[in-house]
Amino acid sequence: MCGIAGSVALPHARPIAAAELGRMTAELVHRGPDEDGFWLDGPAALGFRRLSIIDLGGGSQPMFSEDGEVALVCNGEIFNHRELRAELEAKGHRFRTNCDVEVVVHLYEEEGPDLLHRLNGQFAFALYDRRERQLFLARDHAGIAPLFYTRTNDHFVFGSEIKAILEHPGVPRAVDLTGLDQVLTFPGLVSPRTMFRGVSSLPGGHYLLVRDGEVREKRYWDLDFPVEEGQSQPDEYYVETLRELLTTSVRRRLQADVGVGFYLSGGLDSSLIGALVGEAVRDPHSFSITFPEADIDESGHQRLMAGKIGSIHHEAPFSDDDIATELRRMVVHAETPVKESYNTCSMVLSALAREHGVKVILTGEGADELFGGYVGYRFDGRRGNGRTGDPLEDALEDGLRQRLWGDADLFYERQYHAWRQSKMDIFSEELQASFAEFDCLAAPVVDPAMLAGRPRLSQRSYLDFKLRMSDHLLSDHGDRMALANSIEARYPFLDRDVVEFARTVPAHLKVHRLGEKFVVKQAAQGLVPPEIINREKYGFRAPGSPGLLRRNLDWVQDLLSHDRIKRQGYFDPHVVDHLKARYLREGFDVHPHFDDDLLLVVLTFGILLDEFGLS
Repeated sequence: MCGIAGSVALPHARPIAAAELGRMTAELVHRGPDEDGFWLDGPAALGFRRLSIIDLGGGSQPMFSEDGEVALVCNGEIFNHRELRAELEAKGHRFRTNCDVEVVVHLYEEEGPDLLHRLNGQFAFALYDRRERQLFLARDHAGIAPLFYTRTNDHFVFGSEIKAILEHPGVPRAVDLTGLDQVLTFPGLVSPRTMFRGVSSLPGGHYLLVRDGEVREKRYWDLDFPVEEGQSQPDEYYVETLRELLTTSVRRRLQADVGVGFYLSGGLDSSLIGALVGEAVRDPHSFSITFPEADIDESGHQRLMAGKIGSIHHEAPFSDDDIATELRRMVVHAETPVKESYNTCSMVLSALAREHGVKVILTGEGADELFGGYVGYRFDGRRGNGRTGDPLEDALEDGLRQRLWGDADLFYERQYHAWRQSKMDIFSEELQASFAEFDCLAAPVVDPAMLAGRPRLSQRSYLDFKLRMSDHLLSDHGDRMALANSIEARYPFLDRDVVEFARTVPAHLKVHRLGEKFVVKQAAQGLVPPEIINREKYGFRAPGSPGLLRRNLDWVQDLLSHDRIKRQGYFDPHVVDHLKARYLREGFDVHPHFDDDLLLVVLTFGILLDEFGLS
């Protein structure tokens, strides 16, 4: 993908200067090392950094309509661009390039913001309409491509990453405490919240219109599960259709004028994608991470699948040393603290792809959220509503669930009321006193109407899609770790046609007596070895903060020192000292799928403060 940045001056304000726009886009050079582009006209300023993927010689941006009245910068890919181009050319539109994103300009001339219903891709774009004096910002349906924005006294400012926005002279640098609380509570941040006060993330499936100083946001797509589940087709139909859709999706994502490969984790999802790549491309490149610890290493299954495909396989050995080496750079790119170290693995993996001349990677994210792939889907049927039996505690939890989900019986991940009480202990006394002002559980983080009346499996799938996938797996773990090394990641399971199909698959074909993702396993028959199809769900994990502590590194000790924690004023230094002692006990470990690595949050938050000048 690429990087975009820019601003629109509000009424009576001075437009941004070319040098200021240049500083913003310079912060995105890793997203687009091949070329830059700028356009300043009246109140509008659009900046672009290009990672050349399609039409290497002619795909420069900004792009313009035939009359020059519409200007576009776009980060991403439009996978159905060929069909759209043929339709638009038949209507008389003239294309200047062979680049996929040029269809956005001409489609806007035909349909305005409604064009978003026509796109199948992963994108975040900024389009300025000179006639209307209007900025149109949009993000793809799943939120694969990031897009951030803020409003100062004089400007509306946007960028693919927050570091570009912070280069605008009117944007202050301050911590968003609700964002920090979200990281401690959910898998990660949840749009529109970020770690930077006043800076918002445009949620996937949304767009913004900025005109005459007014900013209007609208949702154009959501993962809308049917209220009543029905099955009008035999089971075989769903299996065959999924395989056909994934085959088409993979071939769409192989469109490139540069090298394309795939990640291979050793699990079902990446193996199925790899098999479909192998059917379409001769001798593809595959990339994997290996660990010295036998309990987390998956190299045996990775090599098995690579051998079946006949891929040119590359491995990156990974250890605690690599976490220590990569952690600071990882936080800079992620722009958030984390409670798992596996982002560092992802960054090493993208560096491996870059080293071998591959610029585009296909990967398996999205299958778990859409097809019931996590163990929680099975547990839901066994534990019921997850109540404790304590009348007072259950009443408080019910009230919280009702506020968050609109359903007091909906259990998701944890007892949030009990967790709210325990996590407060890690905050400093000052923040505990003002906790009500930034409590992330004080208001819904998703639209409860999209949960109302849906089957329990669909409710969990929706929450995983919104709370786990978009702003965590696709953002700090996916896009940001790939683009740190100028690699574009593509996600066949998140093709719009595949996502819409997933809504219609009956529950018994997702969670089955034979395990999770049953329909995916059936679609993989004959393509993926049974040893991989039938293995127990094995979530990707990496060593946590105890390994870093035991290395007694000076910079880790400094970031977690009592004096520094006390001086910063966010966490209780005595609690952090207690956590350090506990994590250093012989045999202690943090399992990322069942435990929260609170010390890693404190550590990476300290890096965030340092690297972005927030302290």
